[in-house]
Amino acid sequence: MSVRILGTSPLVGPALTNLGARFPELLLAPFRSAEWNAALRETEVLVALVSESITEADLDAAPRLKALGTYSVGMNHLPLQACQARGITVVNTPGVLTDATADLALALLLALTRRVAEGEALVRSGQWKGWAPDQLLGTGLAGKTCGILGSGPIGLAFARRTWALGMVPVFWDREGQGGDVDFGPGRAPRMILSDLLRRSAVVSLHCPLTDQTRGLLDRAALELLPPGAVIINTARGGILDEHAAIDLLQADRLGGVGLDVYEGEPEVDPRWREAPRSVLLPHLGSATLETRAAMAGLLCKGLAAALG
Repeated sequence: MSVRILGTSPLVGPALTNLGARFPELLLAPFRSAEWNAALRETEVLVALVSESITEADLDAAPRLKALGTYSVGMNHLPLQACQARGITVVNTPGVLTDATADLALALLLALTRRVAEGEALVRSGQWKGWAPDQLLGTGLAGKTCGILGSGPIGLAFARRTWALGMVPVFWDREGQGGDVDFGPGRAPRMILSDLLRRSAVVSLHCPLTDQTRGLLDRAALELLPPGAVIINTARGGILDEHAAIDLLQADRLGGVGLDVYEGEPEVDPRWREAPRSVLLPHLGSATLETRAAMAGLLCKGLAAALG
């Protein structure tokens, strides 16, 4: 069978099926299975998930490849320079997952500061004895500074949400631009990373994983945070030094860490399972029906354009 479009999984909604009907043939085969590997030589469009790292060797094995699409915004799992050199169109899904990801970052923040997971576990355990003045006391957010690493659409959307809670957003001055960021209902200053960390009660990551941002929040950076600070990561694993974050949680230096992404996922550092004041999610940032269907539609539209 000839294969024009090769993927590993159905996507949410009808977009991929419709694309396969328009440009036969579509094959779905497990990633790096014998069937997937054999199909590469005939493939014109390759569809990858965020968990599937495509290599330059894969491109070598696919001489007919015209387009490489990823069901994600992030593209750190794709060989972008090699694609450019070969004239292969790369398609991703920016924009449509902005609100869903910002919502999840806010959910992590509120779950940590209001001790939602601990409270739910207490009720489910059957050990709850009723209301008490000092039971599971959390921390308020109004009036506190929220440092946002990334001023793209998701970072701006998260700023609007924290502003609505009465927080004071500030942005990392990644490019050394200075000045302010207009996030909608207000403007927030850009700051160098060390200054931002020193004043932030909350730090939320919304930047891509690049050579510049890999290991950005290492132990030295984390130690600049005020005692009790909270860290949220819905961006990419590898930006935050998770080992250092666990150490600082165990030393009561951090107030909490909320993660939706991990370095090396789906493998997770086993120390997280015992880490105090942490909320751990399985990469749910864009996981709403509406968002995943919109992502599939945007991706397949771009792939159809590449096929002509």
